[in-house]
Amino acid sequence: MSRASALSLHTLPPLGQWLGLALLAGAFGQLLKFCEIPAALFLGPMLTAILFGVSGASIRLHRQAFRLSQGCVGMLVAHAMTISVLTTVAQSWHVMLFATALTVLLSALVGIGLVRFAGIEGSTAAWGTAPGAASAMVTMSEDYGADSRVVATMQYVRVVCVVMVGALVSGLLGVDSGVHEMQSSAVALQGSNALNIILSVAAIAVGVVLSTRIPAGALLLPLLIGGALQLSGLLQITLPPWLLALAYGAIGCYIGLRFDRATIRYVWQRLPAMICGSLLVISLCSLSAWLIAELMDKDFLSVYLATSPGGLDAMSIIAVDTHSDVGFVLAMQTLRLFGVIATGSFFARQIIRLTAKIA
Repeated sequence: MSRASALSLHTLPPLGQWLGLALLAGAFGQLLKFCEIPAALFLGPMLTAILFGVSGASIRLHRQAFRLSQGCVGMLVAHAMTISVLTTVAQSWHVMLFATALTVLLSALVGIGLVRFAGIEGSTAAWGTAPGAASAMVTMSEDYGADSRVVATMQYVRVVCVVMVGALVSGLLGVDSGVHEMQSSAVALQGSNALNIILSVAAIAVGVVLSTRIPAGALLLPLLIGGALQLSGLLQITLPPWLLALAYGAIGCYIGLRFDRATIRYVWQRLPAMICGSLLVISLCSLSAWLIAELMDKDFLSVYLATSPGGLDAMSIIAVDTHSDVGFVLAMQTLRLFGVIATGSFFARQIIRLTAKIA
């Protein structure tokens, strides 16, 4: 047996792979939580699943489990939607629109650079650098003729970079995520009861079922339903800590397991350029976040998470965990997601046209 075969997990039965992933992901997440790393229960399972994916694991998390987990995060974020938050958003819409346009433009410029210097096809580079929800961008890229394998790799490489840098920034700024991460993240624990838990879970399920044709709808629709019910006083959103831990872990594992050997081998020569491109976008967005934080007199971490080119779910998790302005992060990330969905095909055509002229 070759060394590569010996290190491959595909020879293990699926049950063994699932047990190994669950144990190691849970243990690593708890270790990071003990070390007070922000979003530890998301980051730990994601990094563990990446290791499993590139080691030949054949298991894949069912998409419905991923969608239900997104719904849990959406419901969690909905708890932050209050009248005061909506008022703040209404007062700052022009700054948010500017930040959204700036992030999309910076990402498009990096996409052009990847086409020019890394040899990535124009449409693929456009969707791969688009700063929207990774799953939505991968799905939409297939409809526009892009190579979804490369798009998925570019998107999830950026997600890893964004989460790692986000955790690092939170630590450097001295944010106290605390060992009580899930206790603080579990919403409305005071006065919680079984009825509110059942209604909250039911709202998640309804939102996920109704969102099958909406990009990133599994997160957005439960968020909107939960926010509307809470603002109307019909529901006190209540999610137990163990459910949120499972949701965080499921999202991390779904992302990580997509990093298989075939994909890594396919893009290996372009991987350094992808990482550099991701870090460049993150750096440029950080500069814009500093400018916007000064203009709005807001804390830098909240603005950084709001402008960071990561997925809405990942940024929401970090925002909740670090006690940032979740409403602001949610509003700007959602606005950018809609903007990318609306303009994605346009930027893809423009990148193809511009890079064709350069060539």
